[in-house]
Amino acid sequence: MDDSDADQRLPHRLEPNQPCSLQALRALGVLSWKLDADRYENDPKLEAIRKVRGYSYTEVLEISPDRLPGYAEKVKMFYEEHIHTDEEIRYILDGTGYFDVRDLDDRWIRIKCAKGDLLILPEGIYHRFTLGTDDYIKVMRLFVGVPVWTPHNRPQEENLSRLNYLKAFGKQGVAAA
Repeated sequence: MDDSDADQRLPHRLEPNQPCSLQALRALGVLSWKLDADRYENDPKLEAIRKVRGYSYTEVLEISPDRLPGYAEKVKMFYEEHIHTDEEIRYILDGTGYFDVRDLDDRWIRIKCAKGDLLILPEGIYHRFTLGTDDYIKVMRLFVGVPVWTPHNRPQEENLSRLNYLKAFGKQGVAAA
């Protein structure tokens, strides 16, 4: 991902482009599936993932200027670099967006998400989110138990979730940027 200050909703590809493989994302703990978003209410693949991973709670949100109160503030908050103390699970039912995740060398990797994409970010990974240029996304948020969505903005190098992430997926003792 480039480091320009241009509109955050743009692709921000490096020149020349440097695609990131699914294998490289898995090595960072990022998991993904392509599902049939038109069948999300009765999709056996989604149900199987939920059962195996223990996702007992879901909610569907639409994010756009006319559908989310406080849209500008929320989108700004989503784009602040942060971690969570739980996995972040998003199933894209419509629209587009980007999850940016940090690799172990502290570089951004931009993941384009579109209809049918189910993405799981591991607890403790630095990330942020923005919509695509269409300014619309419909997502299902999934949780284990009671929903908790508390961002812990960077730096969080002493946060137990961050330390556990580094222990599980890579470098221990990475310095804050």
